[in-house]
Amino acid sequence: MARPKKHIIKLTDDEVKELKSVIRKKKTSKTIRSRCQIILDLDEAHGKVLTHEQSAKSNGVCLATVANTVSKYTSGGICAVTEFKRNVNSDNARRKVDGRTEARLIELACGPVPAGHSRWTIRLLEEESKVILETPVSREAIRNALKKQTSTSQKRLLVHPGKRRP
Repeated sequence: MARPKKHIIKLTDDEVKELKSVIRKKKTSKTIRSRCQIILDLDEAHGKVLTHEQSAKSNGVCLATVANTVSKYTSGGICAVTEFKRNVNSDNARRKVDGRTEARLIELACGPVPAGHSRWTIRLLEEESKVILETPVSREAIRNALKKQTSTSQKRLLVHPGKRRP
């Protein structure tokens, strides 16, 4: 005997229209489209109801995705299904080094080396940046700022202008 359904989905006519309009939009991502289609497939108020397995197979997703989408719908409604939550802690959100600070770090790294040292190290740059910059910058932030500058375009700049390849 099968287990009774934990979550029963019964959509109103307005909800069905909203889900179908979200599916039709060109800007809607594949994830949101499949979530909306899953909810429409499992709707008991309108038309033929599919099982979780049938819905997963027809939408090309795994069974866990169907279960997660259903629980997300029951807890938050259509808004929870149609919104795509981005990771808030992206690299750009956590950046401590802005353009001005980065320029000063590059200027410092390209400048003369302190007495007693043969070249700049990240630790030396960290110590000097504490003196020069207003905000404290970590070693990792300095490394990331300088790492961005070492590309092939920078290597081309080191070649004498008369000897560049066409």
